[in-house]
Amino acid sequence: MNAAATRQTVPVQDARGRPMASALFRRIALINGLVFTTGLTVLALSPATVSSPVLLTELPILAGSLALMLAANAYLLRRSLGPLSGLTALMERVDLLRPRARAAGGNQGDLGALIATFNSMLDRLEAERSASAAHALAVQEAERQRIARELHDEIGQSLTVVLLGLKRTLDRAPAELREELSTAQETVRSSLDEVRRIARRLRPGVLEDLGLLAAMNALAGEFTDASGVPVTRRLDPRLPDLGGEAELVIYRIAQESLTNIARHARATRAELCLTVQGGSALLRIVDNGRGGPIEEGTGIRGMRERAMLIGADLGVEAGPGTGTEVRLTVPLPPGTPAADRTHAKGTP
Repeated sequence: MNAAATRQTVPVQDARGRPMASALFRRIALINGLVFTTGLTVLALSPATVSSPVLLTELPILAGSLALMLAANAYLLRRSLGPLSGLTALMERVDLLRPRARAAGGNQGDLGALIATFNSMLDRLEAERSASAAHALAVQEAERQRIARELHDEIGQSLTVVLLGLKRTLDRAPAELREELSTAQETVRSSLDEVRRIARRLRPGVLEDLGLLAAMNALAGEFTDASGVPVTRRLDPRLPDLGGEAELVIYRIAQESLTNIARHARATRAELCLTVQGGSALLRIVDNGRGGPIEEGTGIRGMRERAMLIGADLGVEAGPGTGTEVRLTVPLPPGTPAADRTHAKGTP
């Protein structure tokens, strides 16, 4: 039996367990009944009379009464069903990579139950997306570390053995072969340096050994050496310990941002800032490149997924000819002095 055959359609219910469609029907029927009852009562108590057949002088009264009832009915329905417009707009723009967007209008009776159900659905979807993204990124980091170890331990050692063998051969080789052997030796040495550089990018050992600030300094230096673009660094030494997961996210987002600058920005300078502002750590990567419209490919979406894992906010802004700015706002963990001061200020 396939999944389509076993799929069940569960009707949306309100807080009392009633089908939401029935609740909306009762709401609309109640409004219509109230309007028609009020109109009929007013007509019965008014001095106006209706003849049979209807006289021409009575038509304006009947038309005006009908128009007034329809206008009142439309106004009450619009007010009553107004939250559905906001809910529809949220459905059109909701993005699980930009969490915490919720519909307002929880005090609308039956519609409030519908809105609460939709918000609850978003909570579940975001939690499931966050859990699956965390698992995928954990697997990705583990695979990166495995590849980095193999590059360093196997290929790196093999190239080292080849380099030492070439050196011994070069020392005993005749003069006419030394130039070619020297060229081969330099090629192997360059390949060994490249393997080590790739291994460092896959596994930021300096982050584990020396901390986030040293890793950011090393990352900026490697970027300048590879691309020739100078990087101005503003790294706050007061930055508290953010935890291993948050620091890895900050490092990977900075790495991806600098990679995008090298590949696409055509920039002549860049700026890397990591500071403490209020109760958050702020990462800013700015360049003076070509900017332009932002196309959210796999790189930026991967950055958003990483930011979502630690509850951080990621913003990417770019203008034609004004460069690109990446901002990552990471809440400080509870217990850090800056976070405690901010919480104290916000507490009445």
